[in-house]
Amino acid sequence: MNINNTLLDMGAGLPDDIRQHQQFGNYAEAIRLIDLRLQQNNLPNCLRNSLIAHRERFCRIPAQFPYTKEEALAILRKQIPDFTMEELNDQIDLRNVRWIYVNGEMRIFQRFDQTLFAVVDDIRSRLPQTQENVQRTDYAMGIMKEKGVMANRIRVRQTIKLSDELFTPGMFLRAHLPLPAACQQQSDIRIERIFPETASIAPEDAPQRTICWEVRPQENPEFTVEYSYTHTARYQDVYNGKGQPGVYDFDLQEQYPHIVFTPFIRSLCKELTEGLEDPLAKARAIYDFITRNMRYTHVPDYFVLDSIAESCARNYNGDCGVFALLFITLCRCAGIPARWQSGLVARPEEAGCHDWAQFYVEPYGWVFADPSFGVSANRLGKEDRRQFVFGNLDPYRMVANRAFQADFTIPKTQWRADPYDNQAGELESDSCGFQASQLIRTQTPLSCQEITG
Repeated sequence: MNINNTLLDMGAGLPDDIRQHQQFGNYAEAIRLIDLRLQQNNLPNCLRNSLIAHRERFCRIPAQFPYTKEEALAILRKQIPDFTMEELNDQIDLRNVRWIYVNGEMRIFQRFDQTLFAVVDDIRSRLPQTQENVQRTDYAMGIMKEKGVMANRIRVRQTIKLSDELFTPGMFLRAHLPLPAACQQQSDIRIERIFPETASIAPEDAPQRTICWEVRPQENPEFTVEYSYTHTARYQDVYNGKGQPGVYDFDLQEQYPHIVFTPFIRSLCKELTEGLEDPLAKARAIYDFITRNMRYTHVPDYFVLDSIAESCARNYNGDCGVFALLFITLCRCAGIPARWQSGLVARPEEAGCHDWAQFYVEPYGWVFADPSFGVSANRLGKEDRRQFVFGNLDPYRMVANRAFQADFTIPKTQWRADPYDNQAGELESDSCGFQASQLIRTQTPLSCQEITG
């Protein structure tokens, strides 16, 4: 089974009876009906692939929405004892709490509390010992505007390990961890240490670059890679700049199931860019729409989400990758080449997964947009920061992925935990691909030395 082709065929949709069970959260019944359909010999390949992909999604969805409202309230009260059910209902109405029906019952997303504590100011202020993150973006912005460039020499350790209860001595394991890729921001990439010591390393220009191990260990290993690289950020003031119209034949295509020019996306794109000829002005209008209107929320694994870009545009919420996909989709629909970048935010005090976008406008070439950072800046009233991350990124990044929904150089044969992106690593056996909840994954910054500025 070619998993990427299977994903592309999800646009074939689902038969009505299966779709109706999905709408009411009857996932077990939907899976049963899919299994019956897959026994037919007269299915076109595109519909068969769509059924296979949706079956895997339906197996994963319920576990990501484990809580009743009463259980969710109890979780909130562990941090804020006087939190009320009325307040929880208000946050549900405001769409700050993600939920679905599972077997006819409202079930709440497993990370709902992280969203509330992160982005609802009144709730965060009630937490004990609230701490704000160091605003390194503002620091980098000042250096880059003053000197035009800032660079860091960064070293990171990433690990991945299978949960001990799932390990069997002698089982086959194929592990992937992301590596820095060659791109306009990154240079002098070095692999400093790996364990186990025998592994395959993808070329620096791989669209999703990884290091891969294939082993049959007697003890459950922690796969480890340490790497270093120079990350250089150059300042460009494009927020108030002008672009030149052009006709391009790259990075404009749809890509099912999430980068799709649906009627709604086409209509929204036309409305946002109406009267604009300058492609930079069009991209800026798209960016402004996202960053001034959207709310950051944690989301389930991307594999279980439907039509990510369109859903974001309709619901006005999402996370970093969701916002990046909406920006990319609208840019491409407007005739502006746009593409994916992702990997880590790698600051001296922390490292974590992150996604953003690039778009192409002459005479600037490829420039950056980080709609998620823009959404956050808008919420905090930081207009200079919101404008900065249209055209620029700080130099606290690790780019591993330069394409969305790309295969690894040594492809997985089982389902990936995330078939679209890779920031924290993947692990599979002969019989299955392991999901994120079955893995222990870490990203640790070891050093971050400013070398220019």
